[in-house]
Amino acid sequence: TAAAEVSHDRTSGSTPPGTHAQVTKGSGTLPNEHGQVWREYDISAYTMRVQNTAKPEQAIVDWILRETGYEAWHSTPFGLLSANSHKLIVYHTPQMQAIVAGITDRFVNSQAENQGFGLRIITVRNPNWRARALPLMKALPVQSPGVQGWMLAKEDAALLMSELRRRTDYREHNPPHQMVKNGQSLVVSSMRQRPYTKGIIRTGQTWPGYQPEMGQLEEGFSLEFSPLLSQDTQAVDAVIKLRLSQVEKMNSVKLEVPSNIAPNQQAECQVPQMTMVQIHERFRWPTNQVLLLSTGVVATPGPKKPNLLKDSLALSLGQSAPRADALLFVENKGPVSATPASGQNLPITASRSDQTYHGRY
Repeated sequence: TAAAEVSHDRTSGSTPPGTHAQVTKGSGTLPNEHGQVWREYDISAYTMRVQNTAKPEQAIVDWILRETGYEAWHSTPFGLLSANSHKLIVYHTPQMQAIVAGITDRFVNSQAENQGFGLRIITVRNPNWRARALPLMKALPVQSPGVQGWMLAKEDAALLMSELRRRTDYREHNPPHQMVKNGQSLVVSSMRQRPYTKGIIRTGQTWPGYQPEMGQLEEGFSLEFSPLLSQDTQAVDAVIKLRLSQVEKMNSVKLEVPSNIAPNQQAECQVPQMTMVQIHERFRWPTNQVLLLSTGVVATPGPKKPNLLKDSLALSLGQSAPRADALLFVENKGPVSATPASGQNLPITASRSDQTYHGRY
């Protein structure tokens, strides 16, 4: 039988002995008991204009998975989703095909191909900016704990930004003209490595009998932004993934490492005390409005100008790490140039990493 042939091939190779799942060749046809149909979507209108990403088709797959849920393609009814630089291949029910077609149309839509979004990442030490700004803003539902969201008219957002700039505690953390095109993703990051001594390694008879075991922490912020306009370009869906990480202080611990030469010898290791904030959420708002998000008073995302002596002294004295209200402004800028001018690409920014999102975002 086919099962016996497959089983024989499997056990006669390098597969270790033991219990294995029974494998058959199957019927050789795609199951369609739920009315599944095969469709191929031409996505070249989108992929041909995206030059800064190795696999631009992955963005379409990511949005389909966000909209439909990852499990819809790995359970009943049987489905298939695959893409290359020219076409998207889908085998699923007509209802699922309608959802896929809607997402695909938003990517190839010629009206949205040059639409861009501006990002402003700022912090203010005191959250009292809300006192005057609240009448200008309309609250937006947010699922992430501690995070607030609002929509503002563009002229009101410009007025608020002007008032924030006059504050002495105002600070901006990305280039003011940072743009991301519709259907693409942008990563803005200030993450930096921070070394510390996490323990010791015994070295036997070699004096002093140990050596420090070094570790590294990431400190700073990382923001990934992925916008997608609706078919009529009157609304935008965006996935925002933000990570803030800051070392509040290093707790020193004395370790006893006696040796023949120094029986009372001690070594020191460090245990980091950290503050972290993570947001991974999807938002929808009209394109004639500005989205404003506040993470609340959290660790300052940095980077600040390093002062190794001052920073080390502050941590050793147990002083608290700086805090600020972190704000993100997102505004639809309309049509933007196809390619940025030479020299505008900054080291803290990057195009999307090749990854997928599991679940509904």
